[in-house]
Amino acid sequence: MKGLPGRQTRGLPKGARLECIDNTGAKVVEIIEVLKYRGVRNRLASAGIADLLVVTVKKGTPETRKQIMNAVIVRQRRPFRRPEGMMVQFEDNACVIVTPEGEVKGSDIKGPVAREAAERWPRVAATASMIV
Repeated sequence: MKGLPGRQTRGLPKGARLECIDNTGAKVVEIIEVLKYRGVRNRLASAGIADLLVVTVKKGTPETRKQIMNAVIVRQRRPFRRPEGMMVQFEDNACVIVTPEGEVKGSDIKGPVAREAAERWPRVAATASMIV
């Protein structure tokens, strides 16, 4: 696994809604906690590409709605810089539902996945159809 850059641009604060792009039955999820986030007093926890989150399902199948799950961000609208200097930005904010260990719960991922998320989470990379 390659080393990740020390500072990732975090574009999604607590309470943000994301599109879920796997086939677990969840469609829209909301961030309720960013795991391993170290902030300061009165600052909302925020997340960026490849961060592990605790989310609640807002829209989806009746079995998955109102469930609390773990997810990994694979796309974000906020531009972020790669170590080679290139700025990358996606057209939406998207995540994939995972287990606490990083195993993907679904069997298919729709759309592109950021290279940073694929490097950090090998099971996401194996399931992804396109890595950008």
